[in-house]
Amino acid sequence: MNFGMLGGGWEWLIILVIVIIIFGVGKLPQVGGAIGKSIREFREASASPKEKEPGDTPDQSNA
Repeated sequence: MNFGMLGGGWEWLIILVIVIIIFGVGKLPQVGGAIGKSIREFREASASPKEKEPGDTPDQSNA
């Protein structure tokens, strides 16, 4: 797999060891879940059409 500038296997291994040292093994599922949820929410927000502003409804006319 080509990850571009994300590095190869050794770089990921070093990053994983640092994360384990910082958070500990018990917190890794929570951290992974939070990252996954954040990515999912970001994708949903960027894929949905932009909502109109509350004052921009076409049925509000000054008649």
